[in-house]
Amino acid sequence: MTTTTDRELRDDRLRDYVEALDPGAGVHIGGRRYSASGNVFPVEDPATTGVIARVADGTAIEARAAVEAAAARFPEWAGVPPRERGELLMRSRDLMLRDADPLTALIAAENGKSLADARAEITYAAEFFRWYAEEAVRPHGDYGPSPVGGSRTIVTHKPVGVAALITPWNFPAAMATRKIGPALAAGCTVVLKPAAETPLTALAIASLMEEAGIPPGVVNVVPGLDAPGIVTTWIEDSRVRKISFTGSTGVGRALLRQAADRVLNTSMELGGNAPFVVTSTADIEAAVDGAMIAKFRNGGQACTAANRFYVHDSVVAEFTARLGARVEALKVGPAESGADIGPLISQRALGQVTRIVEEALQDGAKLAYRATPAAGYGYFYSPVVITDVPADSPLVREEIFGPVAPVIAWRTVDELLALVNDTEYGLAAYVFAELGEALRLAERIDAGMVGINRGLVSDPAAPFGGVKQSGIGREGARAGLEAYLETQFLSVAW
Repeated sequence: MTTTTDRELRDDRLRDYVEALDPGAGVHIGGRRYSASGNVFPVEDPATTGVIARVADGTAIEARAAVEAAAARFPEWAGVPPRERGELLMRSRDLMLRDADPLTALIAAENGKSLADARAEITYAAEFFRWYAEEAVRPHGDYGPSPVGGSRTIVTHKPVGVAALITPWNFPAAMATRKIGPALAAGCTVVLKPAAETPLTALAIASLMEEAGIPPGVVNVVPGLDAPGIVTTWIEDSRVRKISFTGSTGVGRALLRQAADRVLNTSMELGGNAPFVVTSTADIEAAVDGAMIAKFRNGGQACTAANRFYVHDSVVAEFTARLGARVEALKVGPAESGADIGPLISQRALGQVTRIVEEALQDGAKLAYRATPAAGYGYFYSPVVITDVPADSPLVREEIFGPVAPVIAWRTVDELLALVNDTEYGLAAYVFAELGEALRLAERIDAGMVGINRGLVSDPAAPFGGVKQSGIGREGARAGLEAYLETQFLSVAW
């Protein structure tokens, strides 16, 4: 007699869910599947290196078709009353939560993150739809007399138009909804290019939004391996009036150069090199709790991840020992095993993290603590704590994007701030200290977001974004909606 295991049941449910998306039939344009070439590309499970699905490989042809669908639908969607747009977004949120189980399994499969992290992402991602459903019905403008008299000033806002959205693989649901939610609330239609590593989640969200009643053509999804060809097609199309990109600083710079030719409205959320500061007044246990979230959420594959730990000399031994014990207790493996830490996204990512650590060790850094390696296949890298890190180490200079925690001791505040701000990045930072000291330090750190005595800064109700070469503009909060609006001034004779 044969029995069915829990894993087999999960695999069967996931397979049925993916098959229902019909990802190989074509890209998602105007409410239908469309493919000019019929070509597909594989989506890999980074925990096993096996193929989950084969997805239609969009090209510049599909990219143009997506713009045509979005442009055709834009006037009608912009004219939909804000209350109705908000209700459709709220319905989309409800459907995401209804399908939280299969969406969690889907993200864990194509991204590799733990089930706990994948579940948290679905909740977070759905919240963007609720937030912008509520923001859609909160108009703002201005009216008043001209200072010199003779006229009245009216300030109003209009949707910018068709918006091109490019999202990364590390948060395939949240990065999509963080852009789609405000764009639709503002009255824009969108074309979305998800990362080739994780296109299935975007297709699932688009399908749920159409089930919610959002008209075909409002949300169009073009997965594909030729990201430069797809995105360049959008940037060069006069009907596209907005580009919002989340990804590396290098790619962001290239897109900004392209967008400059059309003076295209841009939002850029780029790389990070977040410092994690612990002072002598910090609650060490709370700092370690925060470090486990800030560093090891999603296996360290987050632009807001703590990248370098600056701990005061008087508490560095205690902090490192406590952090090391927690790291050694982490379970590394596939999501279905109940692991805390999953694989890195690809062989290339694994090689990059391995290189950075090996270079640091060759330069004199010491591997102090390490979690037990995962057994079997996949792109796993066991979490580590590294001490005696040189100031110019690649562990400090580069964005690690992996479960590596380099610890550096400091003595004076001036020394600390010189180290913390010596980077081209300025996305996130974390400070653990007595509250007054933490606030004084936070104001002197060059970062768009600072977590004070907590290891998480992301919130749909708060402006997300960085300074320096970590980005332009903000997502989330009211600022996220304003990014998809144009301001119009009417001067009325009086």
